Amino acid sequence: MYNIYGKIIGTGHCVPDNPVPNKYFETILETDDEWIRTRTGIESRYFSTGQNTSGLGTKAAEYALKDAGIEAEELDMIVFATISPDAFMPSTACIVQKNIGAVNAFAFDITAACSGFVYALTAANQFIKTGQVKTVLVLGGEVLSKALDFTDRSTAVLFGDGAGAAILQKSNEPGIIQTYLGSKADEKNCLFLKALPLENPFIEEKDTKKGIIMDGREVFKFSTRIIGEALDKALEGTGYTYDDVKMIIPHQANSRLIEYATEKKNIPKEKFYLNIDQYSNTSGGTIPIALNEVRQKKLVISGDLILLVGFGAGLTWGSLLIRL
Repeated sequence: MYNIYGKIIGTGHCVPDNPVPNKYFETILETDDEWIRTRTGIESRYFSTGQNTSGLGTKAAEYALKDAGIEAEELDMIVFATISPDAFMPSTACIVQKNIGAVNAFAFDITAACSGFVYALTAANQFIKTGQVKTVLVLGGEVLSKALDFTDRSTAVLFGDGAGAAILQKSNEPGIIQTYLGSKADEKNCLFLKALPLENPFIEEKDTKKGIIMDGREVFKFSTRIIGEALDKALEGTGYTYDDVKMIIPHQANSRLIEYATEKKNIPKEKFYLNIDQYSNTSGGTIPIALNEVRQKKLVISGDLILLVGFGAGLTWGSLLIRL
């Protein structure tokens, strides 16, 4: 008998060709570059000028397939974590499947907000470990610019567009070693984005509210507590410690938030990879985009241990301990 693991064999990411610096928001909101940078760590983000979530995901998938050295026909499964799908039907994963020609795969979306990629990677790993599939394309990405209220300073400056992808394949060598997922009812609705408003001939009052609704104070309290808890759970019982981990890739929500969480856990901040300054918060896209960057930059290599940790609306959270 031998253990079965899901092992990452390729990654890729894609962002729109339209960087939007903080200076832009000075022209439409009562804010400035310094205010945004000092409170969030964000300097720029990318906004789509026509590409939708499936378009960004398709390009990220193509890069990941090339990196893995496999063809789309070898994929058995595609799972896409997104809260900004192209449409309610079909799933964005199915659109990517069509675009890349993955004729032998089944495909579906996962909705877990900023924890989405962690949830999707965990689901893919379980399909592999139970022997149902061998090779999976896991995607996370958003076009959040279509969901923003550009009159709301508290949210408009925080989010951006982008997608990342990873190829997970069955292996006898350690890959994903341990996973942890959690959720809790968001009693205060501190993170909320409506789908289609309830409108029919029998509704008297129309709901005109739009955009992402966020209680920053509550989100900060939840996130700074749950990051450390989730990371501990990913290591629990494995025999590994933080000293064994080469790099930690967190959801890129806010640099101040992440720095505060690292101080609480007394983990060297150098272990945390941050790129929120360039991309802002792309929700389901932050972790796979960062994962691809650290591999491209050779900040991690084959054999290294890494931790991924996500947290977001739901409330949801999760983590993975991975041997590359």
